Amino acid sequence: MLTFYNTWLPFIYLYGVGGIAFLIGMYLILKTGSLNINKLNHKKWLVVLVFGFLYYAGIHGALILMAIKE
Repeated sequence: MLTFYNTWLPFIYLYGVGGIAFLIGMYLILKTGSLNINKLNHKKWLVVLVFGFLYYAGIHGALILMAIKE
């Protein structure tokens, strides 16, 4: 039987801690000017990065839901 500790706790840890690292990284690249949101190409990459993180978290969550569904 799949329990919370085997399914959702790793998910929360992965995307919680990973999300914090992602946000810190995004803050740093925006603060240093490595990613200039005034440029259209850079703004597209910002959207790709954020969407990609949320997309993979969503797929992972959906697969967990399918795995624990009885």
